[in-house]
Amino acid sequence: MTGGIDIMTDGGDGGPAGGEPDREPDPSDSLRTWGAVQQALREHAGYSRAEFADLVRFSKHTVESVELGRRMPDESYVARSEELLGNTGALRKSSKYVTRGRGDVGLAAWFRQWARLERVAVSLYTYECRLMPGLLQSEGYARALFENRLPLLTEEQTAAQIEARLERQRMLHERPTVPFHFIVEESVFRRRLGGREVLRGQLDLVLELTAAHNVMLQVMPTEAEFHACMDGPVQLLETPEGRRLAYSEGQENGRLISDRKEVRVLQQRYDTLRSQALNPKDSRGLLERLRGEL
Repeated sequence: MTGGIDIMTDGGDGGPAGGEPDREPDPSDSLRTWGAVQQALREHAGYSRAEFADLVRFSKHTVESVELGRRMPDESYVARSEELLGNTGALRKSSKYVTRGRGDVGLAAWFRQWARLERVAVSLYTYECRLMPGLLQSEGYARALFENRLPLLTEEQTAAQIEARLERQRMLHERPTVPFHFIVEESVFRRRLGGREVLRGQLDLVLELTAAHNVMLQVMPTEAEFHACMDGPVQLLETPEGRRLAYSEGQENGRLISDRKEVRVLQQRYDTLRSQALNPKDSRGLLERLRGEL
């Protein structure tokens, strides 16, 4: 297609990727080794995964993903594991040498190009009208998405997809000088995907994430009479070299857009939508009211 590089969707925001094994890269050796050592120490201490998860205050799925080398352990996970499993310093000291490998574990091959661009972008803008943007999704919301997926996924595939999504979300904390801007339709925040408790947790997470100075959210009200992005969701970013790129996603398809004229049009639509959406303060007020109604 002229003006763009055709790729398929990742399931990064719009749903999970297919579960073909050859589309998932191997974890790094150091990540897999650290996970195996932590698992051995846990088992030696007599903790089940569920018991250990409660004690380190992470989900059972997170513990499983760390032990299988699918997820990078963060500092709090390492510290709590160290304390529970002998406090010898082995886990803490060895964690400094753990690498993510290509950082693509759990992402489908067709989305990795955009995911790599996200990790180095100097700014990222997202408009979403269907569901919560992947970078803002709670674990419960992501699980509800994958459990609604057709064809059905195995529990292992679901866990890998959830961990990949949560790993992407770390960017919001790890890159505090990069502006992340989101415009999301009001209807997305009203849809009770997964039930009342899932939505409550999702709203809590969005309010927490958007409290950071570099993460801005605007809600597009349902009653708005003007709307510049009726053609669907879009993501835009700027590379360190000053190049602007866009990504458009739909049902089982997606497209990385590099043509300058096409990107310029999408940027213009996004900029116009910013003026049509609620400002960040009013958007936050709306979410707090919705949260209070649950």
